[in-house]
Amino acid sequence: MPKIDLDTLKWRTGSGYPGKLGQMFDGRSQTALGDPHGLTQFGVNLVRLAPGAMSSLRHWHMQQDEFAIVTEGECTLVDDHGEHVLQVGDCAAFPAGDANGHHLINKTDAPATFLVVGSRTETETAFYSDLDMMVTDEGNGFAFTRQNGSPLTAKEIGDDQ
Repeated sequence: MPKIDLDTLKWRTGSGYPGKLGQMFDGRSQTALGDPHGLTQFGVNLVRLAPGAMSSLRHWHMQQDEFAIVTEGECTLVDDHGEHVLQVGDCAAFPAGDANGHHLINKTDAPATFLVVGSRTETETAFYSDLDMMVTDEGNGFAFTRQNGSPLTAKEIGDDQ
């Protein structure tokens, strides 16, 4: 049956960012809607943000389009043009190659949820607007480096002690 039972989905909390950068996302959880149901041409994820949580570090994609629609609560889109409140039904689109770093933050006291859809490419490069960091995926997983490709230091990912 094509109908997806949201109550049966597995949710993942946090992020895949290296070091202590990942700890900034304890209030973020997501579940894949497309993968477990056989979609291969684009990714579909439902993302929940607890009050005060953010979706990701501000970033932009070289090869992949990204689209988001708020389905519950209120999110604040932060991009290179400032802050924009998104309420249920409001959408945002980020074309591949547009260097407009963006992320969503829940600045309210109630949970917020949004659906994000993105194209899939065999390889991908994304840049982080507020850090000297990029991520590449050559088909074998994510690799985080500085934007020039050199290794990140422990201090840059918050692992300095």
